[in-house]
Amino acid sequence: MTSSAARSFFFIFIAFSLALLPSSIAEVQHHDFVVQETPVKRLCKSHKIITVNGQFPGPAIEVRDGDTLALRVVNRARYNVTIHWHGIRQMRTAWADGPEFVTQCPIRPGESYTYRFTIQGQEGTLWWHARSSWLRATVYGALIIRPKDGNSYPFAQPKREYPVILGEWWNKNPIDVHRQATLTGAAPNVSDAFTVNGQPGDLYKCSSTSTTKLPVKPNETILLRFVNAALNNELFISIAGHTMTVVGADASYTKSFTTSVLMLGPGQTTDVLLTANQPPSRYYIAAHAYASAQGAPFDNTTTTAVLEYDCGCLPGSAKPSLPSTLPAFNETATATAFVTKFRSPAPVQLPSPVTEQLFFTVGLGLLPCPRGKACGAPNGTRFSASMNNASFVLPSTYSILQAHQNSVSGVFTANFPSNPPVTFDYTGSNISRALWQPTRATKVHRLKYGAVVELVLQGTNIFTGENHPIHLHGYDFYVLAQGFGNFNPATDRAKFNLVDPPQRNTVGVPVKGWAVIRFVAGNPGVWLMHCHLDVHITWGLAMAFLVENGVGELESLEPPPADLPAC
Repeated sequence: MTSSAARSFFFIFIAFSLALLPSSIAEVQHHDFVVQETPVKRLCKSHKIITVNGQFPGPAIEVRDGDTLALRVVNRARYNVTIHWHGIRQMRTAWADGPEFVTQCPIRPGESYTYRFTIQGQEGTLWWHARSSWLRATVYGALIIRPKDGNSYPFAQPKREYPVILGEWWNKNPIDVHRQATLTGAAPNVSDAFTVNGQPGDLYKCSSTSTTKLPVKPNETILLRFVNAALNNELFISIAGHTMTVVGADASYTKSFTTSVLMLGPGQTTDVLLTANQPPSRYYIAAHAYASAQGAPFDNTTTTAVLEYDCGCLPGSAKPSLPSTLPAFNETATATAFVTKFRSPAPVQLPSPVTEQLFFTVGLGLLPCPRGKACGAPNGTRFSASMNNASFVLPSTYSILQAHQNSVSGVFTANFPSNPPVTFDYTGSNISRALWQPTRATKVHRLKYGAVVELVLQGTNIFTGENHPIHLHGYDFYVLAQGFGNFNPATDRAKFNLVDPPQRNTVGVPVKGWAVIRFVAGNPGVWLMHCHLDVHITWGLAMAFLVENGVGELESLEPPPADLPAC
């Protein structure tokens, strides 16, 4: 071949190779997260809180589907820390999932760890947060996944987008609140405020000058990305004078529907479109608790932000109006009406046949007080919580995933039951006191790679019934149905949505009710499933799935990274 012919062949080869490349080339993003103490002032008082990069909320991460993230977390705080990337499926990268002593040991003060993972087939709003103790009270931020370059939303492009992160604020150090409750076994003190993007809003003392404001021009449509980052409260949200069109939840698109009220459990996200079609003014975005546990104390305050028409025509004295549609705290009917509207945008290929049928009870309990201690739960006991009567205990010296990978015994057992050890009237009013005391243990349930899992999550009325937002790490799942009372397979299977069920990563198990989900165990690793009310995971309302490797490299967990924190 002559030199000119060789050059021609080279350029033809390059042109052909470029033609084969995807139109969108994924990006590798590098970020530094410095966990540190930061002075702030809220509710008239100065505090030192734990933040990322001195920001509260922390930095928003914005990526596209297909991008890879390398997030180096440097711990300059005085507490151990891990970061969980809530809702990321972490395909084969369980080492980056983040729950302390489940997939890694904590990043200790002065140390660092780089979380590495790739976004695969996800678009929408997720978030990240600390997963050590109650650090996530202030250590959290948005994780926004946009479509790949060249792709668009399945709805008209909004003129603006805003993350709206709902949080929970204590005047005391939340770590101390958690420690005190753990010491006595009592319920922790309720929070002092809720927040929108870190600010309590106009209805709290010393807060009106820093209330979050979201500008909008008359008649434009904007996208609001709601995240419930509160620790212990499900929240109702309304916007004065406006309706919202729901288009996504938990980084999955939904069949759109219009509503005047949202209800989000901790961990859940909801994307809505809003058209500024009202008379130019200022309108409150307001949120307060949905409190489903009868007789339990809760934070009954209301946080606000301001939707402000950007028209240059508003007098400075124009006061925002409050929404008339914000439900009462205990309006379970409104919460139910909202969550049952969710559908996938089109019919789905539901995984089948089911090869693993599971039934897990979820609820509270009481433990006897250790001899010589003073305990703060009813009748001198300690609060507890469990799934299938097993109250989850985190290891303290080794993570479950590392113990599995390295065949270390004594860290966990793989005998979490497929069904509750005793069948009873789960939601009845006279449950035997013999059933109130769970067994404390570190148990996982083993799943074969590729298993099609159908799981009934059954709430109980032990001590009290409550709506439980149950989150599964590492997976999305289809929500087939939700209902009240005891799940009855003979009659309730007829209620399953087998056509267009929504995909979620966090599902609400209704107060004294049940939910049924289905997923394929196609992601090897150890994956925590827990109630996202942090007080309940503290009490043990959790378990973990151990999903075995499949066949070959692409169905197997990646090797642990070299900088995985030492135990």
